[in-house]
Amino acid sequence: MGRTQLRELPNDPLDADIQGNSRRCILSGARADPVRLVRLALAPDGQVLPDIRGKAPGRGAWIAVDRATLDAAQAKGRLKAALARAFKSGAVTAPADLGQRIADALERAALDRLGLEARGGTLVTGAERIETAARSGKVGLLLHAADAGADGCRRLDQALRVGNGTEGSGARGLVIAAGRPTLSLALGRENVVHVAVTGRDAAARVGDAIARWHAFIGFEAGDRPCETASQGPSAPVAGGNTAVRTTNEGSRASS
Repeated sequence: MGRTQLRELPNDPLDADIQGNSRRCILSGARADPVRLVRLALAPDGQVLPDIRGKAPGRGAWIAVDRATLDAAQAKGRLKAALARAFKSGAVTAPADLGQRIADALERAALDRLGLEARGGTLVTGAERIETAARSGKVGLLLHAADAGADGCRRLDQALRVGNGTEGSGARGLVIAAGRPTLSLALGRENVVHVAVTGRDAAARVGDAIARWHAFIGFEAGDRPCETASQGPSAPVAGGNTAVRTTNEGSRASS
């Protein structure tokens, strides 16, 4: 996407699209906290580009739909009409690959958040270290790579339940829409299979970033166990309702 400078327009006004801290999706009309939505902003050439971190100046347009819905709206011309209304300009255009750009940007943001937490000391990596931290109740969020093995997931999920005092509940870590090569690269470690986040605030930050990414790409990660992740991140894998836990797993990780 490059580093195209975004057009500077007047800041988002407090109009019907904004109530309190919520924003309205230009396609569905649904309202939600900005942390759950994707902001779009204008480049000088009139192109609409994703502003995932919400830092670009000027008026923004917000979307709460998934990629399939966005792509369908773009194909039918509904997206262009909605953008024209949101930016009050008929010269607004959206790149044909806007959906892919948003998905890529959300993935980068989620992985960057993991990297920041790792540098901040709130991530635990390595199956044995994660298990120890989980059993002692220190893990706020547990993540499994999309290609993690079932045995390793079950072992750490059980440790998580023991540490949280929720044995027998079926609670487990969250399968993330990225395989171990992607996680390893993002965290600068070898063979990252599981990630644990220690700290409530850190877990919330990671969880929000991953939830927004998963919601947009349609990655269902709430009901299925780890072994269903063998098809890779495109499969609708689930890791339970537990908040995401971030840990870099080293070469001794369970597979």
